[in-house]
Amino acid sequence: MLESGQNGSHTAVPPLQDSIVKTPTQVPSWQTAASAVAHTVRITHIPISTDIAPVVAPETSDEYHLQTLKDSDCTPELASAYYDAAAMAPLNPFSKAAINRLRAYKPPPFPLWDRLPVRMRAAVLILLYADRFGDLRVVITMRAASLRSFSGHAALPGGKADTLNETPYQIARREAWEEIGLPMEDRKIPKPFRIEKLCYLPPFLARTHVVVTPCVAYLHADAPAPGETAPVVEHTLRPTPNASEVAAVFTAPFYNFLKSADLPPQPGHVLPPGHWYDGDWINWKDVAWRVHNFYVPVNNQQVSRPIQGSETVEETKQDIDFEGRFKVWGMTGRVMVDAARIAYGEPPEVEHNPGLGDTDIIRVAEQDGSFKEAAGKGPSRM
Repeated sequence: MLESGQNGSHTAVPPLQDSIVKTPTQVPSWQTAASAVAHTVRITHIPISTDIAPVVAPETSDEYHLQTLKDSDCTPELASAYYDAAAMAPLNPFSKAAINRLRAYKPPPFPLWDRLPVRMRAAVLILLYADRFGDLRVVITMRAASLRSFSGHAALPGGKADTLNETPYQIARREAWEEIGLPMEDRKIPKPFRIEKLCYLPPFLARTHVVVTPCVAYLHADAPAPGETAPVVEHTLRPTPNASEVAAVFTAPFYNFLKSADLPPQPGHVLPPGHWYDGDWINWKDVAWRVHNFYVPVNNQQVSRPIQGSETVEETKQDIDFEGRFKVWGMTGRVMVDAARIAYGEPPEVEHNPGLGDTDIIRVAEQDGSFKEAAGKGPSRM
């Protein structure tokens, strides 16, 4: 594939290595459970059978997605109660392959991390789960307007390190607990749920010169043992957004971050007005950097918010009620594109940087003294 640069030149993009075993093994059923019921956006429950015979994934996921829609016998209604036991279904073969690729991925060594001051280290959590069709979705937050930096922006749960001893995954899990109430310790996660750490991605550089390591994890919901009942709403991982940091919690179709347009809607869903993607090139430290702008539909899902009546609820209410989409862009958009490239083993349909992460820009920042300068300016911002 040829990649367009800012100046119109093109460079060859090498294909990502596909380390997946072609015949996926059987995995337990799961229950999608990353949302709360604090605020409902046009939601109706649709029962679905979990007795689905295994399907051989075709060569492209678009074909698989269309096949899923064609074969589905769901009643055409709106649905996004993905914490509901009735929504349990196994990962489809396409999603299993994506999870396996992420498990196998090893990022290049990044020795600079150990030399960074604690206040220049950060991590974000890419929390994946499967919807009622076995497709992967990712949990995203809308930052509160009261925050000093990147207020009102879509972001992955995450933040800065507290100590030099924290690993990126520990940072991401702690911040996810503080922001959306995801238990920091695995032993405190209610059954049948469990979180599997999959991999790290190459680091990114925030505009504040904080180095951010994305951590990919998968939320399992194991099948109940014989004689046990399926989990109910009260036993799920309801988000509890911290109103001082998070205005809303929503989800996005993971595979769609490789596409230039919305994927076909699921049965009973209607896409809101507007488009899925636009983008542009900018120059950052003399390096061409692609800005991805994704407009995620939220009209067919449940969006979790802080307690009703709080200022942050009102700040995002009009965004949903009027537009029906949330904008995911900047570093978060770049992170999602790279994560999807690794997971699905295919290039994006849109123009993009050929490499993964911001390693080249981080190298320039280290050489020009940006980290030392930023570390001496007082408390850093994510």
